[in-house]
Amino acid sequence: MEIKVLGPGCPNCQDLERRVKQAVSELGLEATVTKVTDYAEIAKYIMMTPGVVIDEKVYHEGKPLPKVEQIKSWLRAVGK
Repeated sequence: MEIKVLGPGCPNCQDLERRVKQAVSELGLEATVTKVTDYAEIAKYIMMTPGVVIDEKVYHEGKPLPKVEQIKSWLRAVGK
């Protein structure tokens, strides 16, 4: 599973990255979490940061940030 956290590095982006990593850890998944800060790359997926892309599908864009439980539900759905 490949997960991208999209954002320039603001506090919300950092918090979202932490939440994604926590969700992956709590579920015990094999996943690569990549932080994408390049605006051109981000624009390929979303218009508002922060964002989450799992296996090239956008799951989140902008605020409010998803809770860890919400992220876990996305990861469970993708893992099936």
